[in-house]
Amino acid sequence: MAEIRGERGTGHPPPAAGMGALGGATGIPHRHLLPGGGGLPARGPPNRRVMVENRPPRQSALPSPWSSPSLTPSHPAPGDLWVSGGVLGGSFCALLTLDFPPAVFPLSCAVQNYAWGKVGLESEVAKLVASGDPLVQIQPDQPYAELWMGTHPRGDALIRDNRIPQKTLGQWIADNPACLGAKVKDAFQGHLPFLFKVLSVNTALSVQAHPNKELAAKLHAQFPEHYPDANHKPEMAIALTCFEGLCGFRPVEEIVSFLQNVPELRALIGEVAAEQLERSGSDDPRGVSAALRVCFTRLMKSEKKFFVDQLNMLVKRISQEAAEGKDTSGSNGDLLLRLHSQYPGDIGCFTIYFLNLVRLEAGEAMFLGANEPHAYLHGDCVEIMACSDNTVRAGLTPKFIDVLTLCEMLNYTPAPSSSKIFPAAQSQLDPYVYLYDPPVPDFAIMRIEIPASIKLYLISAMDSASILLVIQGTAVGTSTAAASEMSLHRGSVLFISANESISLHLSSPDGMLLFRACCLL
Repeated sequence: MAEIRGERGTGHPPPAAGMGALGGATGIPHRHLLPGGGGLPARGPPNRRVMVENRPPRQSALPSPWSSPSLTPSHPAPGDLWVSGGVLGGSFCALLTLDFPPAVFPLSCAVQNYAWGKVGLESEVAKLVASGDPLVQIQPDQPYAELWMGTHPRGDALIRDNRIPQKTLGQWIADNPACLGAKVKDAFQGHLPFLFKVLSVNTALSVQAHPNKELAAKLHAQFPEHYPDANHKPEMAIALTCFEGLCGFRPVEEIVSFLQNVPELRALIGEVAAEQLERSGSDDPRGVSAALRVCFTRLMKSEKKFFVDQLNMLVKRISQEAAEGKDTSGSNGDLLLRLHSQYPGDIGCFTIYFLNLVRLEAGEAMFLGANEPHAYLHGDCVEIMACSDNTVRAGLTPKFIDVLTLCEMLNYTPAPSSSKIFPAAQSQLDPYVYLYDPPVPDFAIMRIEIPASIKLYLISAMDSASILLVIQGTAVGTSTAAASEMSLHRGSVLFISANESISLHLSSPDGMLLFRACCLL
């Protein structure tokens, strides 16, 4: 018996063995051993005991393992490791299959059928799910709002590999926390720090904001039924189609313009507060923020009968003006009528006069930090967030609303809608990778656009677990950390452990579009 310390092999016969790589006369190709050697990073449990049987002496000091029928496997596997060399004048040659658990594997992810989602195959979520699994039946009258890719207890992704004993990604990570990467594992106590999603929005989501960590802990302690954890919840959305949302407070000039053109809004806020905002100057940002806080708080705390009457008057007026062919843009008429048709009598309809309307084209992103008021309105996007369910809502929702907390916590810094578009940085190492790296430690996203001219592409290893989503294109993926080849196509989702890479053999005439969620510490 000999103790061999080695790494996962490639499933192919080795080149000439490097003598002394493991000590003594036992040789294993260096590329199986050295971190990063031959383009393969170190991986897997490093101290696995294996049995090696000494063979009778042969003429050749280093026999080819393929020359012996008894040793030639019909299908070498990615986990196979060849060991050959001479021992005490004799020689041995053996195929050792090490029992490494697969560290790259496909996932089947949870769908959330919230009422605001797009219906049937109008939904990008439904299209991805149907493409990813042909056995799934899409119901034409059912909303498909969100696809969850992660370990959230209400949607823990299922592992699509029956050779892995754990059934869900959360269970697998709990049993194999090193897969997160050393820094991520330590920083986030052995948990995947993000939830990756696809959203298909048909009707508006609530006007909301997410608390910072300090406020989250306080809210969780006081109202755990509404704020179920003590974590913050920054988010980032990247458009897949044209995507609309409300985000952050408008420049003061725009809000003042609405106060002067929408008398129903001015009635809710009151003359004193409206005039205070009109008088506030750009040379006094604290004064502007204070006046803005007063106006928005007065709006959101309006007595219900009063604001419903004013909203009905506003809707009636704009509807009449639109019927007469008049321009209603001064009252943001089109958006008001749309939101009122979705949430009649809701105070959230008035927030369009305070918050920026942000329109994203495919590939553009919005980052939503703590205390940033926002509401998604329409479109399809990928989204990533920290692992939390803490949302403070105040309108456009039938759910619990907490107006007082929302108005106290918000960032009342006005800024133009263009400032809300979060830029992607093209990688200097790989021209096909665009990185969205927000100012939080919990997550980042890579958009990978592989042109049709590229037929072989490497998804590089990194010191973080990641989740890969295929939006467009087809390929066969191979990895030393996978149990077998993986067929990738639209809707495929893969979990990639830290320090593992995947080779993509592309077969699509249109190239590929991928998104990779990760944690960069």
